[in-house]
Amino acid sequence: MWKSTVISTTSWNLSGSNCVLLSYQQFNVGEGIPLVVIHGLFGAADNWRTHVVRWSEERHVISLDLRNHGHSFHAPDMSYAHMADDVVALLAHLHIDQAHILGHSMGGKVAAQLALNHPHLVASLMLADIAPVPYAPRHQDILAGLKAVDLVNLKSRKQGLEVLNTYEADSKVCQFLIKSLYRTETKDFAWRFNLTVIEEQYDNISAAPTGHTYQGPVLVLKGEKSAYILPEHRPAFTSLLPNTQLKVMTDCGHWLHAEKPDLFVRLVSRFIRDTQSQ
Repeated sequence: MWKSTVISTTSWNLSGSNCVLLSYQQFNVGEGIPLVVIHGLFGAADNWRTHVVRWSEERHVISLDLRNHGHSFHAPDMSYAHMADDVVALLAHLHIDQAHILGHSMGGKVAAQLALNHPHLVASLMLADIAPVPYAPRHQDILAGLKAVDLVNLKSRKQGLEVLNTYEADSKVCQFLIKSLYRTETKDFAWRFNLTVIEEQYDNISAAPTGHTYQGPVLVLKGEKSAYILPEHRPAFTSLLPNTQLKVMTDCGHWLHAEKPDLFVRLVSRFIRDTQSQ
């Protein structure tokens, strides 16, 4: 039987300064080397709950909300160095010396930056449909749609979804985005993610992680129908993450973990088991 603990954002002291922890959830605390799950842009830890519950049958699992997402704090900077440091601070707070790190999309870049900057903390690295490279802007329609939702006069989530559907053709993406629309204590609608900062920091979000080579084991899961990982990205993997194995999930796009959750869970679990048996 798995056990879960949900922790909201808290403050603590690091090196004499006041720091703010990321919001996080824990499952099966204390069982084996932990798995840390990092969501992508506009996402949250809650999006991964089904997967996390499955993984927690075997080990301690932590899922977190990155800054400016979910229940975590808002901050003006979204560089990968800062976001990776947020995860490092959380691991220190939880007294975790080493973890398996899994990240999807933007979260994968955070995971890669963590491995490049602090390789001793990373037992293994798993990247879900992302490469350690800069990307051209690809969220303009989504950003426009989110800004077009009139939060002041909005009457329902359904109304907000209708607005998003006029900007983004993929209905599944719109359904994913609308999950972050909530009512505040004053009953007003608001986004859980910090839309203003995300738009202002989009160049940082599109950038590549940088740093020294991570020599540890790396699993890259690519959606067959996704263009996020391309043959021309191979040199970046070779340079930064040379011990990488690539697996392609057929009939999947960028949201491979949602499209084939059972297979995704099995591939991650098998990779961790194989890594620990070496």
